Amino acid sequence: MLRSLRVRLPAIFLAGILVAAGVTTGVAIHFFQEDTRSRALGELRRQARGLADLYALQAASSIEETRNAPRFAPPILERATGSVIYYSGVEIFPGQVSGLRSLPERYLDWTILDRGRQQTLEFQPPGTDRVFLAAAHPVRLGGETFGALVVAKPRAELRERWVVLAERLGLAFLAGLAIALGLVWYLTRRVTKPVRTLSRAADEVARRRYGAELPNPGTSDEIAQLTGRFREMTGRLAEAEAHERHFLVRVSHELRTPLTAIRGHVDALREGLTDDPETREASLAVIRAETDRLARLVGDLVDLARLEAHSFTLDQHEVELRLLVEQGYQAFAEEARRREIHYDLALRGDPVLQTDGDRVLQIVSNLLSNAFSWTPDGGSISLALSQENGSVSVVVTDSGPGIPPAERDRVFRPFVSQDGNGTGLGLAISRELAQALGGNLKLDSVLGRGSRFELRLPATG
Repeated sequence: MLRSLRVRLPAIFLAGILVAAGVTTGVAIHFFQEDTRSRALGELRRQARGLADLYALQAASSIEETRNAPRFAPPILERATGSVIYYSGVEIFPGQVSGLRSLPERYLDWTILDRGRQQTLEFQPPGTDRVFLAAAHPVRLGGETFGALVVAKPRAELRERWVVLAERLGLAFLAGLAIALGLVWYLTRRVTKPVRTLSRAADEVARRRYGAELPNPGTSDEIAQLTGRFREMTGRLAEAEAHERHFLVRVSHELRTPLTAIRGHVDALREGLTDDPETREASLAVIRAETDRLARLVGDLVDLARLEAHSFTLDQHEVELRLLVEQGYQAFAEEARRREIHYDLALRGDPVLQTDGDRVLQIVSNLLSNAFSWTPDGGSISLALSQENGSVSVVVTDSGPGIPPAERDRVFRPFVSQDGNGTGLGLAISRELAQALGGNLKLDSVLGRGSRFELRLPATG
């Protein structure tokens, strides 16, 4: 269960949300702390400056006018400012009770205060267990520093603000987590449901059942693309299996037919039913022809297996392509005469290639065999050789029924035969051989007018 995608996806999403929320909360609290401290210090500085100036003014006024200074009320000032007020230094109102809290001079840095500058500090007053954040401002009379007025706030008050922020962030996080859980649940279902369907379909395909239910792609996302590729794959697998069955049937038939003929003639020869020398010679000729037929079929199967396994080797040597094409042409001349097919040969050039001549001849023979299979009696077939633009071209054209556009790629697949006759290996082997020789095999066809196969090889040598 824990290995299920339905569990791991939400867990990953939630872990990411928790990490992001934790980092965001930490950063927010840090900046809030810094901002709160900065604001508190700014407020304390302003209060310390104002109160220090007020005390200095009152002290100067009492000295100049030789009258008593007004009575100070620090509790009132503390309630007004929300701060605790301390004084440290020489008493500037001798003989009067100022009511200010006294702070030992050791808590302050007088090198800063004597220059008329403020000091910020944290301190713990004697006899208390609280830490205060404070700002001290010098009280100066006649250009000299007599003391410092210290305005302070308990640091715990700042912490209370952080706690309030943390509580609000916690509530916001819980609300966001609830929404995130809903989104994660929804998205997980959207992702895992089609994946589970594809998984079940894959199990069905593994059992060779290609009609399994697939997700209905309502969008063009990755799941839809995967579904499309899976549907295409199952279609190809079903087609491949059908071709395989057809191939086994055709191969069985192709093997059984010559074997039956060979067995019949061998039995006749062994039983002495053919005492006539001419009859015996005819039987031996049939046996030889059927044996050659079996050898060609087995050779095609071996060639296809080697080509698909990329273990095919070429025997390259200098080849006069003109003589090779003439040889392929002559092999079908008798069939053309017998079927009254207009059979034409056009040789334009005499190229010499560094290639495997036997394999080139095999391609030409396969193309001619395919053309004769599809051309009706009385039709026309042409074989042409030409050389131009650094390549050599061998073209076989027939007047057969043509090949529909949807079938033009399939005819080069193994075991595909349009008329259901033959094993469908000739064109598949020819294309693989053409690519192994460094060239290619192209097809152009017009329905009702015939087909044109072109073998193009690089003119090297």
